[in-house]
Amino acid sequence: MSTKTCYYETLGVERQADGATIKKAYRSLALKYHPDRNPGDAEAEAKFREAAEAYEVLSNQEKRQMYDQYGHEGLNRAGFQGGFQDFGDIFSAFGNIFGDFFSGASSASQNRARRGRDLVYEAVIEFTEAFTGTPLELKIPREETCEACDGSGSKSHSRSTCQQCGGSGQVYQGRGFIRMASVCPICRGAGSIVTDPCDQCRGLGRIKRTKTLSVKVPAGVDTGSRMRLSGEGESGYNGGPPGDLYVELMVRHHEYFSREHNHVLLERKIDLVTAALGADLDVPTVTGETKTLKIPAGSQNGKLLRLSGLGFRNPTGGATGDLIVSLQVTTPQDLTERQEELLREFARLEDAKRGESPIRRLAKKASRKLRKAMACLSL
Repeated sequence: MSTKTCYYETLGVERQADGATIKKAYRSLALKYHPDRNPGDAEAEAKFREAAEAYEVLSNQEKRQMYDQYGHEGLNRAGFQGGFQDFGDIFSAFGNIFGDFFSGASSASQNRARRGRDLVYEAVIEFTEAFTGTPLELKIPREETCEACDGSGSKSHSRSTCQQCGGSGQVYQGRGFIRMASVCPICRGAGSIVTDPCDQCRGLGRIKRTKTLSVKVPAGVDTGSRMRLSGEGESGYNGGPPGDLYVELMVRHHEYFSREHNHVLLERKIDLVTAALGADLDVPTVTGETKTLKIPAGSQNGKLLRLSGLGFRNPTGGATGDLIVSLQVTTPQDLTERQEELLREFARLEDAKRGESPIRRLAKKASRKLRKAMACLSL
């Protein structure tokens, strides 16, 4: 019977643990018992190896199923011996895990195909351009794969194995089982070097260029709107796909229009007479047209009137907003004597109208009838 510790117990996880939990547990143990952090500690070395062996099995679906059903004995019968010859084997197998917090990076990791970086470009447009939509011409500085050397950095399109690390991309220091890995200072982890640098990119394999792009900004966008241009970011590495370009929009403020959701807001001044008697008022729209707005008699300061369908379109296909006009009633200034006289007369009439109750009006009416009747009797 095998005396090996249960792999689940080694990593400290339940048998039902998913892959992410198992990986997280292994990372934690690898960090704790890593030889770089425990030089000369034989017990830490043993735990480091045990954790790597457990992760090797439980991170592999086929091996994990066999282990769950038959245990260590089942793995042995299937030819799995378990364990690693040295720390270099562990770093090679799980270098992507150590790469997050240790400097050693394998050449395989460095040379794999990788996606290019995404880029973000900020564009400023006018309020009216956001309303109607507008074409934009963008000049995007970015890194691209050098066409002269196809990204190899070499005139002959070939690279030589780094003699310092033997092509591994890593150099090791230490004796016996305790070895510390670090990135090769000569090839910087690539495992190979350029001996005949390309004249265009000077051996980098990439070159900086500015690309001009024409894009169409749809009607209805607002500050913070983001447009994604797939594949227009920086070129990928080692044949990987390019990144994307994100265009973030900022809309300038308008002189007298403003925006609330998809509605356009406009303040419009009217005089006292127009507010009291009502009128037809011409108002501008964002597109420069003029629309007639009917102001009802007795409109108060701040009253909102709506012209349907004259607001922003919804870029996602929803309802179009409205043009909402806020009335601002102005007080007349620099009155003539006649205007002042008429306003005072108007004020007296208003006071009389407000001060006369319904009962008082009925009493006055009855009094007039009584006086009329008495006048008839005296005749």
